Amino acid sequence: MEILKKLHASNLVEWAKDKPGVVVLSADLTGSTEADLFRDAYPDRFFSMGMAEQNMMSFAGGLAREGFFPFVHTFAVFIYRRAFDQVAMSIAYPNLPVRMFGFLPGLTTPGGATHQATEDIALMRTLPNMTILETGDATEVESVLDVAHAVAGPVYIRMLRGEIPRLFDRAQPMQLNRARVLSTGSDVTLFSSGVCTEEAMRATQVLRERGVSIHHLHISTLKPFRDPFVLEAAAQAKYGVITLENHTIMGGLGSAAAEIMAENGFGKKLIRLGINDIYAHGASRPYLMREYGLDAMAVVGAVEKLLGKPLGIAENDLSAVRLDAVHSEAKAEAL
Repeated sequence: MEILKKLHASNLVEWAKDKPGVVVLSADLTGSTEADLFRDAYPDRFFSMGMAEQNMMSFAGGLAREGFFPFVHTFAVFIYRRAFDQVAMSIAYPNLPVRMFGFLPGLTTPGGATHQATEDIALMRTLPNMTILETGDATEVESVLDVAHAVAGPVYIRMLRGEIPRLFDRAQPMQLNRARVLSTGSDVTLFSSGVCTEEAMRATQVLRERGVSIHHLHISTLKPFRDPFVLEAAAQAKYGVITLENHTIMGGLGSAAAEIMAENGFGKKLIRLGINDIYAHGASRPYLMREYGLDAMAVVGAVEKLLGKPLGIAENDLSAVRLDAVHSEAKAEAL
């Protein structure tokens, strides 16, 4: 598997070179959000706002009113928890083209509850005019800039940093409101997003070997959630649907799937895998995903529940786990 380091940092510099209206804002986390190379390349287009996220959001709204395209960089928790009112009133309400890059989504940090953005999608989905994207690999980190920049209004992006695997073909970039079909089948439909897709792929490989037909879709657009591929996949599942997300099961991908299934009268069983109404503690990402049921074995267990029978799959039957260094030069998980 190809692993790339600090991909967003270098990609943003190249992507923005012929877009003078694109400016970057940072809240005292420039290196930690890979905005440092942009700062060095285009110092006149970079604003260091200090530890004042509420002011930064209002400032970004003002820049957007003057014709700029602000790209806000900070940890996800500081966007929706600390500055939600400013995001709502200064950005979403006037429908301004501010792109908010939220780093360390969900359980991708050992920083514990203060730094784990586990309910960000739930809150941001409630804002009118807001588009929500989530990156799952290097290909999506590279292509999310084009997708976000093409949206007329505000965009919230759950962004990956550090050491990132390439799971998807570079020739197939992220598309707005279009799921990525990773496998087709008729027994069980699986929707996964973000870093959970890598775990889902580990599970679906061995499940197919055991004769289970899996229809697996990777979801990168969480709002709007009107992809016809998603509706079709949910409708055709024989035994039911599973969602797997790096987020609380309330208000995120699982809730979005439940809403469209109920609204369309599908009458299918739904198992939502994610964080269950709890604050997580701090630890490495592989440990946290295993501890809170966001890993490949959780998918296997959910499939067994839908089928009503054990499949005899153990952890050692799955492909090897890719281990990320907690403290690395690329800051894969460290604060």
